[in-house]
Amino acid sequence: MAAERYGDPEVREAVAGRVRGEWGLELPDSFFRFADFLAVLGPVEQRALRDLDLAPYGVTDLFADPSALPREGLDIRAHGRYYRDPPEFLTFLHGGSDGLHFGLWSDDGRTCDGVASYCTDDGDGIDRTHRTPLQAVRARIEAAQRDLADYAADGDEEELARLADLGRLRAVLTGFETGDRTETGLAYSEAYVYRRPPVDTARITTMDGAGALVSGATVLDRPAHGAADPYRFGTFMEDLFDDPEQVLAARDEALRRAAAGDPAEALVLGRDLHRASYGRAEHEEYARELLEVAYRELGRPALAGVAAAHHRHRALQDVNVLRAAR
Repeated sequence: MAAERYGDPEVREAVAGRVRGEWGLELPDSFFRFADFLAVLGPVEQRALRDLDLAPYGVTDLFADPSALPREGLDIRAHGRYYRDPPEFLTFLHGGSDGLHFGLWSDDGRTCDGVASYCTDDGDGIDRTHRTPLQAVRARIEAAQRDLADYAADGDEEELARLADLGRLRAVLTGFETGDRTETGLAYSEAYVYRRPPVDTARITTMDGAGALVSGATVLDRPAHGAADPYRFGTFMEDLFDDPEQVLAARDEALRRAAAGDPAEALVLGRDLHRASYGRAEHEEYARELLEVAYRELGRPALAGVAAAHHRHRALQDVNVLRAAR
């Protein structure tokens, strides 16, 4: 795709309209700064981005053709949506190894509240450290700088060339964002990436590590996001999910509470079951049911629609639904 399409005003408006109409989400200004960044990359900077294993994907594919249709029988909202992606996650960038990918995060299904990322091929949780797409890219640049520094110090010409390419990529990016962050390499990671975020009392702990923005009571009296030990909490929930009778009882109680006006348990349990379905049809169905009820009760119909669309297509082997069938 020609890079200039990222900066074409008509294309941008068409992409924004398509996402607003199909997903219900208003794309944030930070996403279009990311598009501006992609539009001005020259061959060297494009090579440096590829060397980071970063490639525009998901909703960003619409810049090639904002009117592109999904493969027959598929819902466009499943495009770029991996098996464990929660409905709040909208993929815009692929990160290469281990299925790393980045998504715009929206708690209400209407407005973006930062960027999330995780690897589909491991058990790590969702990282919501970065506020914008370009912050996420900058962090990858500095991680590569950190890893290459020792090799370059030994005079390795190939690594010196890669460092020079990274420097050019950084120079372009900081013209749009993070220009006030003068640290590079390890110093950057220590200042902006490795810091433990504070406990978020507006969110409730979930297995996927992202937390759920909701108030209300939960069966387990779950702590605020960031206050639980992820391993102990995850192990407890996995053990519960291995008992079919307990899972059914938990689902029934969450639905009862939602019907009584408190959808908090339906949301957090639905998100947990979505994360840990592992192909079990009954857990996939419970997750769909709980999330649909929770999102409707919370006034988040766009997320209910995404959850339903994803449920219909969770068995996809190829989540690029805009790719022509072969």
